[in-house]
Amino acid sequence: MQKKIILSLLVSSILSAQNIKLEQITVTSAAKSEQSIEDVTANVSVITAKKIEQRHYIDVTEALESVAGINFASNGGIGKTISVYLRGADSKKTLVLIDGIRYNDVTGLTGASFSDLMISDIEQIEIIKGAQSGIWGADASAGVINIITKKAKKGTHASLHGEYGSFNTKRYGASASHKTDDYYIKADIQKIDTNGFSSKVPNGDDIDMYEDDGYKNTTANIKFGFNIDSGSRVDISHTIIDAKNEYDSFTPDDIKNSSTKENFSKIAFNHKNSFSELDIYAGRSDFERDYPTDWTKEFDGEVTEYGIKTDTPYNDNDFIIIGADYKSFEHKNDLKQKYDNKALFITNSNEFNFLGSKTILSESFRFDDYDKFENKTTFKAGVKHFCKNIESLSISANIGTAYNVPTLYNLFDPTYGNPDLKPENTLSYDIGFGYRDITLTYFETKTKDMIDFDTAVWRYYNADATSKIKGLEIDYRSNIGESILYSVGYTYLDAKDAKGKMLQRRPQNTIKASVDYYGIKDLHVGINGEYIGKRVEYDYGTYDVKAQTGRYTVVNLVGNYTLNNNFSFYAKIENLFDKYYQTVDGYATAPLSAYAGIKANF
Repeated sequence: MQKKIILSLLVSSILSAQNIKLEQITVTSAAKSEQSIEDVTANVSVITAKKIEQRHYIDVTEALESVAGINFASNGGIGKTISVYLRGADSKKTLVLIDGIRYNDVTGLTGASFSDLMISDIEQIEIIKGAQSGIWGADASAGVINIITKKAKKGTHASLHGEYGSFNTKRYGASASHKTDDYYIKADIQKIDTNGFSSKVPNGDDIDMYEDDGYKNTTANIKFGFNIDSGSRVDISHTIIDAKNEYDSFTPDDIKNSSTKENFSKIAFNHKNSFSELDIYAGRSDFERDYPTDWTKEFDGEVTEYGIKTDTPYNDNDFIIIGADYKSFEHKNDLKQKYDNKALFITNSNEFNFLGSKTILSESFRFDDYDKFENKTTFKAGVKHFCKNIESLSISANIGTAYNVPTLYNLFDPTYGNPDLKPENTLSYDIGFGYRDITLTYFETKTKDMIDFDTAVWRYYNADATSKIKGLEIDYRSNIGESILYSVGYTYLDAKDAKGKMLQRRPQNTIKASVDYYGIKDLHVGINGEYIGKRVEYDYGTYDVKAQTGRYTVVNLVGNYTLNNNFSFYAKIENLFDKYYQTVDGYATAPLSAYAGIKANF
């Protein structure tokens, strides 16, 4: 019955399709070069500033959840530990960047700290799916998420916003910018303060039975740039994330505290001439995590990166990128360990006529030299063909290799570490079809030498067998007349570990849908929802199913009203039908909750 309902929804959406022309979008993460999304062979999703501002997402995870092929599991409400699964792979297999600066925590075990990544002055979020190590190096086995913040606009501009809602949640911020023909400066600050609700709650219990677990976050960003001459410029950026969190360690009343301070800095020199474009850059990511009331203490890490690349066009629509980079990764606390990585990379893209139609072919190769473990050579290749005889039909295919390096904790922790660990190795491919406003993609990923934890000896090890994840994504968006825009996304996921057992916390079937209405002047009303299918969770260290955390639907409602060019108002209701569910067994999610806010532009 469930499969019939899913199929009916998808077929009805396709049969009602009308040709809608979406806004032109360019992406930079697919090849380290700006490209029209139409010309990217990889499977790409983009969350635009317009969508972010109309939905009023609080954090990046909430925005990512709207994309087909992405799911998450959370240990509570805002600011609590979050795992983001891109095509069924866990968080550490996705490389996360902020304006091209690495956000993956070198001291952690789960990659990027999504729990502290609030929505802050974002222009767009690019999600490049599939193995991307041939372009970006380590930790891009499942894909890359690049968060691009807004640029300064010509003239002087400022904005203020404030929001209040359930759980005594206060969110407010300000931004200001000034840009001339010669230079620009832009600053932004966002704050969130919430009482929250108890993070650890036995399944079935009401959150009001337990104490609240609060969260505070201040995220600030400053950008500055100037032109040296007509073809050269310098850009400098710095981002600060300062967060304080309350959480439950073992029982709902066992309150613990943690704090996070993260700094991301980058300086880049860009030169353009009639022949090519040159980029020279340096970046640094600092991570400080402190758990003063728990058994763990401080984790301080640092990633430093230097790089150079050239982007050279040739013929009419072809280009080649050649570059090199150097990174150092350091764990500063008890381990006091570090490793270095030197790399060379090349990407080539060609557009040509095949069977009378436009075809794009891209190839990327990368060599990484490590001082702590074996060197890696990775590649990525993709092709996209636009069919001449069937208007709006395109066919694409991508294949790539990738790897994840063991963390310094995996390698050198005196109790759990294993200095003989090898990097994980991944091979992935996908085949996609696009017709008008619908895309269909089949994907498959195989990973060997998976880094796992042996509960018998309490030590990390490389699994001998190969884990396999495969699935299907269908994404459709169109309009009804000029007033209604709607979208439907469906994902089928078959995710198994090296022993052939279902990976926990990954739903087999997911449906995401939204409808936006623009029929009344200055008013936008949107409704969006998600159905999560079968999803299991095991007892620790076993394959004994202890909970079924799927088979539920959550619906959200949002409204925006523009008063004039300077002021707008909004209100939103999350979990409109007050559905009780948990994404991680024993950890609460928000019941029906409401928020309202105002934004002023000057």
